[in-house]
Amino acid sequence: MRPRTIDEMVGQSRLLAPGSALRRSVESGRVHSMVLWGPPGCGKTTLALLLAKYADADFRAISAVLSGLPDVRKVLAEAGQRFAGGRRTVLFVDEVHRFNKTQQDAFLPHIERGTIVFVGATTENPSFELNSALLSRCRVHVMEAVSPDDILDALRRALEDAGRGLGERGLSIGDDQLRLIATAADGDVRRGLTLLEIAAELADEAGDGQGGTITDAILEQVLADRTRRFDKGGEQFYDQTSALHKSVRSSNPDAALYWFARMLDGGCDPNYLARRLTRMAVEDIGLADPRALAMAIEAWDTYDRLGSPEGDLALAQLVIYLASTAKSNAGYVAFGAAKRDVREHGTAEVPMHLRNAPTKLMKQLGYSKGYQYDHDADGGVALGQTGFPDAMGERVYYEPVERGLEIKLKEKLDRLRAQRGRARGEGGA
Repeated sequence: MRPRTIDEMVGQSRLLAPGSALRRSVESGRVHSMVLWGPPGCGKTTLALLLAKYADADFRAISAVLSGLPDVRKVLAEAGQRFAGGRRTVLFVDEVHRFNKTQQDAFLPHIERGTIVFVGATTENPSFELNSALLSRCRVHVMEAVSPDDILDALRRALEDAGRGLGERGLSIGDDQLRLIATAADGDVRRGLTLLEIAAELADEAGDGQGGTITDAILEQVLADRTRRFDKGGEQFYDQTSALHKSVRSSNPDAALYWFARMLDGGCDPNYLARRLTRMAVEDIGLADPRALAMAIEAWDTYDRLGSPEGDLALAQLVIYLASTAKSNAGYVAFGAAKRDVREHGTAEVPMHLRNAPTKLMKQLGYSKGYQYDHDADGGVALGQTGFPDAMGERVYYEPVERGLEIKLKEKLDRLRAQRGRARGEGGA
């Protein structure tokens, strides 16, 4: 059922719309080297085959998973011979991001000379996975996961096509059941066709080889234990992690819970999620609700004790709490500002009154001289005492927000800072 023309392709309506730049290029046969970036089953291989067909060029394919540099050199040498004879080669490199820098560099001179029309396919972000030298010689086309409606069209075509599909089997399936398969395909046309074929085989067996009906019971078998697209350590992994973190930060517990469940469903390590949630408690909630960090550690410990699936609930409840409670990144910002000052000011001397003086000599040299013991001062704070190196002067890093517990912290610190300013003769209210 692989499409033989652009019109037979399903999905990619933006990229291959009538009159689009890529479609005009393909249909005219004036193809260029490119990188196709998209999820599995969206049509990358099919598009590469169509490029070769419309350009009347030879098609060769290698996989970066199965091929090494000797294989690359061999296929390039063969392409060079064809080029010398006046024939072009479309070289399709699947999973191109798995090639290392040396292997990717091997294509460069051949792309420049026009020996090959290079078509690389990747499920990963080319910005991170491909050499800049290769990217500069190729146009990157972003392909999207195919919608359930488009996959539904492909499934119907497969049911009707007697030559390449299942048309001769006389299968019967309802629209609702066919849509279940299209949805279960999760954006992958190839997966949808595979599921349909498995369902057809089971229906054939039930119908004694004379065709049959794809029933709900058959679909229940075919669609059992299906998993959604989730590539641990890949682009989708980081996108979904980002969505979870940003939903917590945005105080949207429902969205946060969805992304948490989505990552668990895809096979993400719950310990990674526990570690990430603990980071959120520190970075995005901070002192607005100090209980959040304690809850994160407790939920993580609970998961360690119970494991999945029982321990998943402890992490899920943590997600809800973190998303629902008050937020503040004031501590995060303050720490960053302090680190910048450390870098800029170098090894500034500790003021004498703040130094430790455990020996007589150190006391004679002035260590700890002038230090005011705060517990002996009025109000428990020596307001006139400085805390920074003399060369720097006093700094303010921590600016509490007016949310959660930091409302009280802000009131206290604002009052203390004003009092310290007056004690040092700096004025202020």
